Amino acid sequence: GRPDAGGAKSARTYANAGIPATVVLDSAMGYIMESVDLAIVGAEGVVENGGVVNKVGTFALGVMAKEMGVPLYVAAESYKFTRLYPLNNADLPEMGGVMGGASLKFVDTLAWSANSTSNAIEENKSARIATTDANSSSSLHPYVVDLPPSVSIENPPCDFTPAKYITLLFTDLGVLTPSAVSDELIRLYQ
Repeated sequence: GRPDAGGAKSARTYANAGIPATVVLDSAMGYIMESVDLAIVGAEGVVENGGVVNKVGTFALGVMAKEMGVPLYVAAESYKFTRLYPLNNADLPEMGGVMGGASLKFVDTLAWSANSTSNAIEENKSARIATTDANSSSSLHPYVVDLPPSVSIENPPCDFTPAKYITLLFTDLGVLTPSAVSDELIRLYQ
């Protein structure tokens, strides 16, 4: 999941509603895709060519689903339809800093558990990675991996998933094929 823990927060919401949920590392999509019947994602925007802009990782999910023969469905309201026509991720508008410009921290997930209690965290203090900065010699948050300034970080908030990876879109206008999005945009903006 993203540094905002979006996957974990969604899983908690589903679990609280009685819906079975499993959190999977983004990089484990290929492993888990073999055992699913379909994939459903939301969208930050549905563009004129039938593709979608959504949280980063949606494009990789779409490619993986297509390769594995798993249908990818998008759930989006028609107010998210936009008259953009990106052909790839480089065509997306600049989206600014991630998390309001906050710096990105990388967590050593081998030394950390999302289900840990505070006692378990205290017992694992020896697994912490001590880091220092120019202003302080104190340790940062437990398990944060400090990168040297020479390492650049690319962390886009969204990516573009082309229409060829999308099976159907479920919208308030009905169920649409990606190719039907441009017709709906014409109707919406007449």
